Amino acid sequence: MFGPTKDAARIEVDKAWTRNFMKKHKIKGCPRFQVFDQTQAVEAHRFIDEIKDVVIKPAGLTGGKGVRVMGDHFNTTEEAKQYTDQVLKKDRVVVEERLIGEEFTLQAFSDGKHLAFTPAVQDHKRAYEGDKGPNTGGMGSYNDATDVLPFMNRDDLDSAKEIMQQTIDALNSENMSYKGVLYGQFMLADHPTVIEYNARFGDPEAMNTLPLLQTDIIDVAQHVAAGTLNTLDVTFEEKASVCKYMVPEGYPEHPLKDSEVTITSVDDSLLFYSSVYERDGKIYTTGSRAIAVVGIAEDLRKAEQRAENAVNSIQGRLYSRHDIGTEQLIQQRIDHMKVLRKG
Repeated sequence: MFGPTKDAARIEVDKAWTRNFMKKHKIKGCPRFQVFDQTQAVEAHRFIDEIKDVVIKPAGLTGGKGVRVMGDHFNTTEEAKQYTDQVLKKDRVVVEERLIGEEFTLQAFSDGKHLAFTPAVQDHKRAYEGDKGPNTGGMGSYNDATDVLPFMNRDDLDSAKEIMQQTIDALNSENMSYKGVLYGQFMLADHPTVIEYNARFGDPEAMNTLPLLQTDIIDVAQHVAAGTLNTLDVTFEEKASVCKYMVPEGYPEHPLKDSEVTITSVDDSLLFYSSVYERDGKIYTTGSRAIAVVGIAEDLRKAEQRAENAVNSIQGRLYSRHDIGTEQLIQQRIDHMKVLRKG
């Protein structure tokens, strides 16, 4: 079997369960948090007053769009309480301390005991350039030619790997053998902290990492199912990649639908169709992220240029984030991390 059991997959579908599980097993990288149900609005408000700089998360799945962050989606504790009350009408709510840092994703194959990691990737959730606008499912992502990102060091990556291994070990200790792909989203400051886990590959992060996989994916899946992943050498090409999504005008709040898309040639880049449909030999948007292009090269500069060339070959009422993978934006990440670590 390649894929976690229903019980093990709770690590994605139930944020409250995941935080409590991490706390129970003393897994590193867990922020300060509390979980509240529909009868505990007063207690939730009190905790918000105590923390002040908070993140509010519905306990269940929200398609990546239900999380609200102080300073981004609201500016006062009263607004945070109002959103908490809104969530509590339908679901439990997780109230966490807000984390400041640089986000990154680490994905791994798991056979229930052993992990084989992909290179680290950085996704870009905000809709517009300069990390502005509403959150999305991800406007694009990049990885460097090594398995670490430019703003990280080797210790950061090793710490994230340790956290994910602790998580797999803890699941195993409760007879939940996690087989498949584990996706860890981290916030990096002095050390990595877990933002969330997913029980699957990331979109767009999979489009960065899977094309670089040198080991046959069938072999990987067979060893995952057999519990023998530690006997397989899972390797990735030492290349950089940049993924950029083309999305309809108005996305994500008021996306243009049923708009024709024309593709000339993406040359030496990869092209992935997402939320589009075909009619009479033509391609049309459905309203969500439409088409992703991926440039792969020996370094990030070349990979970004290839991705950008592919973006320019796609015509229609679409837009993308041209800044993803650029030297300027990556340098901003590096500078931000330097400031955080000096502080």
